[in-house]
Amino acid sequence: MRVVFFLVALFCGFSVQAADRCNTSVPTEMVDVGDVRLAYQSIGRERDPVLLLVMGLGGQLIHWPDEVVKPLCEQGFRVIRFDNRDVGLSAWIGQPAPDINLAYEALRYRLGLTVASPYRLRDMAGDALGLMDAIGVKRFHVLGASMGGMIAQHLADIAPQRVESLTLIMTSTGAAGLPAPSPKLLELLARREAPNREAALEQQADLLAALGSPSVTDDRQALLHEAQVSYDRAFNPQGVERQILAILAEPSRVDMLNKLQVPTLVVHGTADPLLPVMHGVHVAAHIKGSQLRLIPGLAHRFQEAFKAPLLSAVLPYLQEQRMEDDHLANL
Repeated sequence: MRVVFFLVALFCGFSVQAADRCNTSVPTEMVDVGDVRLAYQSIGRERDPVLLLVMGLGGQLIHWPDEVVKPLCEQGFRVIRFDNRDVGLSAWIGQPAPDINLAYEALRYRLGLTVASPYRLRDMAGDALGLMDAIGVKRFHVLGASMGGMIAQHLADIAPQRVESLTLIMTSTGAAGLPAPSPKLLELLARREAPNREAALEQQADLLAALGSPSVTDDRQALLHEAQVSYDRAFNPQGVERQILAILAEPSRVDMLNKLQVPTLVVHGTADPLLPVMHGVHVAAHIKGSQLRLIPGLAHRFQEAFKAPLLSAVLPYLQEQRMEDDHLANL
């Protein structure tokens, strides 16, 4: 009987330790990388392999749901999530934020002309690499969502010797000819100006609803609450417009992806309204040896109904990659 009590106590102790080390309420820290100051959180033990999370357009580090971050940490990773340049608590340093004319550049994009952008997605990948340098991380795994997946692709191309693995969720190659989102959705995505806080929250709730799965009925109050939490932490519509330009200015990454030799998992939803499922299929087709997981009904948000399917797709792959790290470390 004492053995049973010991095992129960031991198991509970491990659970408490995992909960303690994977506390998502850790302080947000700041680090200067070139012309930007990046806000980040480090969740987990410093000795564990690092998993860098790269968020999509306009997304802040808080948009990585704790219900996703904790299981990743409990898998044995030190999880780093951060605010990309121009969103959240990240800021320009030493110079004002660049001025742009999104409407003019968007028109040039529709006419097939070159788009002027103050920075490129590759620069944002450089930010992420600079963050890793600043906190003393040499090698790391990368999980990117949407625009974050595009940044992750560049990161693996810039530093293939440092990126242990890629996990690319709801992202694209940027190639011409892939299915486009509806004009209405693009309009919602570009609608960033609002006369007041209430209007901004309603606009964001509209966008979140449009990015959701048709198989899930969203609670409007929950969407407004999500928008409120984001707005109250940071509201920078001009910064999001600059991120949009970085995407519009981006050429196809197919040639770059054809050369990648980083272990890669591609995860995409069959109901994605922004980057329809063929975008994910196309990514996987151009990364040699990559794995593809399609999730029925998943759209372009981390909706509650799809957090478990996402984790079921991602966790076994990351566990396999972590075990490979351990094996190589013991050679």
